[in-house]
Amino acid sequence: QLQLVQSGGGLVQPGGSLRLSCVASGFTLDDYVVGWFRQGPGKEREGVSCISEARDAYYSASVRGRFTISRDKVQNTLYLQMNDLIPGDTADYFCAASPPAGPRGHECMGSWVYDYWGQGAQVTVSS
Repeated sequence: QLQLVQSGGGLVQPGGSLRLSCVASGFTLDDYVVGWFRQGPGKEREGVSCISEARDAYYSASVRGRFTISRDKVQNTLYLQMNDLIPGDTADYFCAASPPAGPRGHECMGSWVYDYWGQGAQVTVSS
């Protein structure tokens, strides 16, 4: 059974850092297109960052320079390191994975291309 299980998240003050983790089971995460998405209160789900089939990393303009996506082959885990957090980053965050035969290039920033999703993790940035 293919599954993504998230951990991390929580409450952090503005300017702080958090790291989200997403452990894959039932498949090799390094072979897949992967991404992070978020959905803030009253907002639609948006792409935060992804790694394409060519292993290029993409970021939304709002997080570029503050967030870093990475994955660990040994741990079969996807990460999102979030630094310099601002209240606008408050949202539920989701990891996702898709077989590489699907999305190409920046298409990995689109939520519609993904087959597998983590359960979500809440991130609240507030003083």
